[in-house]
Amino acid sequence: MTDKSARTRARILAAARTEFAEHGFRGATVRAIAREARIDPSMVIRYFGSKSELFEAASEIDLRIPDLTSVPRSRLGEVLVQHFMTRWESEDDSLLLLLRSSTVDERAAERLRSMFQRQLAPALSAVIDEVDEVQARVGLVATQMLGLALTRHLLRLPPVASMSTEQVVARLAPTVQRYLRGPLR
Repeated sequence: MTDKSARTRARILAAARTEFAEHGFRGATVRAIAREARIDPSMVIRYFGSKSELFEAASEIDLRIPDLTSVPRSRLGEVLVQHFMTRWESEDDSLLLLLRSSTVDERAAERLRSMFQRQLAPALSAVIDEVDEVQARVGLVATQMLGLALTRHLLRLPPVASMSTEQVVARLAPTVQRYLRGPLR
C-alpha cells in the first residue's frame, strides 16, 4: 500500500468512526463518511468493499490487556482497573465511540460484546482458578469496566467524573479483585 493509499484509508476510517459514533450503523451513510473524509463515495467502497466491512474495520479495537499471569494475584484488580482507566482516558477515543454507539445500535453492541469476549476472557481465564466460573467472573469484570466508562466519560456522572484516577482505582479495584479471585456468593 502506498503512502497516499494509507493516508486515504486512515481518513476514511477516522470519518467512519465519527459517523458511526454519531449516527450508529443504520444512520451512518457511505456518502456522509465520504463527505467527512473529503473523497468520492466510490472510494469508500473501493477501500472497504461495503458499509458493513467498513464498520468492522472502524470498530476493530485492541484492548491491549496486559499479561496478568506475571502480576501478583493480590494486585490483579488494581492492575486491571488502572489499565482500563488508562485505556478509557487515552487520546484514542475509538473505544468510547464504540461504547457510545453500542447504546443505540445492536451491531455496535454485538461488536463490543465480541471484542470483550475475544480479548478479556482469555486474559482473565489465565488468572481465574475456578474454571466453571470463568465466564461469570469475566462478565462481572466487564460490568465494572464498561460501567466505569459509561458513568465517567459518557454520562459524566458526579462524583465519578471528577474523581482522580488514583481514587477510582483505589475504590473500584477491591470489587474487581473479588470478582477475579474472591467468592462470588
